[in-house]
Amino acid sequence: MGLSQVVGATVVDGSGRDPADVDVSIEDGLITQVGAAGARGERLDAEGLTMTPGLIDAHVHLGLSSPIQPQFSFRISAAELAADIFAAAGATLDAGFTTVRDTGGVDGGLVTTIAKGKVRGPRVLSCGPVQCQIGGHGYYGADWEPTELWSSHHLPGLCALSAMSGNADELRRNVREAFRRGATFLKLCVTGGVVGAHDRLTDTQFTVEEIAVAVQEAAARGTYVTVHAHNNDGIRNAVEAGARCVEHGTDLDEPTATLMAARGVALVPTFAVVEQLLHDTAGAGLDESTRDRVLGVRERMTEALAVAKEAGVRIGLGSDLIGPAQERRGEELRLRAKLETPMDALVAATKTNAEILGLSGQVGVIAPGAQADLVLWNGNPVEDPELFADPANAVLVLQAGRVVKDLR
Repeated sequence: MGLSQVVGATVVDGSGRDPADVDVSIEDGLITQVGAAGARGERLDAEGLTMTPGLIDAHVHLGLSSPIQPQFSFRISAAELAADIFAAAGATLDAGFTTVRDTGGVDGGLVTTIAKGKVRGPRVLSCGPVQCQIGGHGYYGADWEPTELWSSHHLPGLCALSAMSGNADELRRNVREAFRRGATFLKLCVTGGVVGAHDRLTDTQFTVEEIAVAVQEAAARGTYVTVHAHNNDGIRNAVEAGARCVEHGTDLDEPTATLMAARGVALVPTFAVVEQLLHDTAGAGLDESTRDRVLGVRERMTEALAVAKEAGVRIGLGSDLIGPAQERRGEELRLRAKLETPMDALVAATKTNAEILGLSGQVGVIAPGAQADLVLWNGNPVEDPELFADPANAVLVLQAGRVVKDLR
C-alpha cells in the first residue's frame, strides 16, 4: 500500500499560518487529510521533525551545471554535461526542492527523462531556450563566431541555452520553436545581465512591440512570458507588452513597482547567485571580471525587494545558481529570511511560487487535494533558517507521496 500517513511532525503548511501538530494522510500521491490520522496504511512517525511543503525554486538553470565558459567553448563532452545536469537535478531534490522552473538551459528531453523517473530530480517546468536579441544577454559564443552558428552549441534533448532574434518575425519563429521543443512558458532577456560579455545592466533589449509578439504567442497557448530584467526601462517595456513576471529586478523603483502591482506582474529576486558570483566566480567557470559586474547588485536588489513589498507586488523566490555548485539551493531561503522573516521566505518558496508557476493548490501547500510533496526537516527552519541551506537537514523528501530521499 505504501506510505499513507505521517504522524507526529510539526507542520508548517506553506500558507503563512502558525505551525501546528497535525497528522497528514496520503493516498495515490495526493494529500487527503490534514488532522487526526486513522489507522489505515503505513504510518511514518515523524516525532521531533518539522514538515513543510516541498520547496519550489522559480529560477534554476539545470542546463548550466558545468563550468560556463568551458561548456560553451566545446571543452566538455556531451556525456560529462549530461552527468553534471543529472547530478544537479538529484541534488535539487535532496535539498528539499520538489518543483523547479527552469528559466533557460535545458531542452525538453531532460524534462521528460526526469518525469519518467529515469533520473532523480524535481518536477521541472521549462522555457526551453531563452529568447534573446542578437548581440544581447544570453549569447556566450566567441566574439568572432557568427550568430547563426550559436545553435550548434545546443545538445537537442538535453541542453539549449538561448535563441537569437534580430526582429519580431525571427522572435515569433523562435518562440514557436521553443514550444515545439516542449516549453511550457517563455523567458525573454529584456536588459543586459551580470553574467554577460557584450552588454551592461543599463542596456534595454527587445522593443515593446517585439516583446508583445512573445506574449501573443504564449497567450495563444494559455501560458505566459517572464523576463530577465535588471533596470526600470526594461521592466516597463515588458510590463507594457504584457509580461507576467520579472526575474531579478535589481534596480526596481517605486513607480515601476506600483505599475507591476497594478498589472499583476510578479517579481522573482535572486540573491544566492549574487553571493555565488561574489565569492566563487571561478567555481562557476566564469572570468574574474564578472565579479566587477556584480558589485553593488546585492544592495540594490535588497532595496528593490523592499520597494516591491511596499507596493504590494507578488514576490516569489529563485536561486539562479549556475555552474557545478548547485547543491545548496536552500541558501536562497536563508538569505531571504535575513531580509524578511523565515516564514516569509518559506511562503515565497512554496505557496507564492506555486501561484507564479500556475500550480496554485497543486503544489507548495499542505492541504487536501495537493500533491503529497513534503519535506521533513531535522529541526525547525522557521525558527532557524540556517537549516534551509544545508541539504543534510532535509532528512526525508516525498514527491507525489513517494519517498525520494530518506536519511533517517
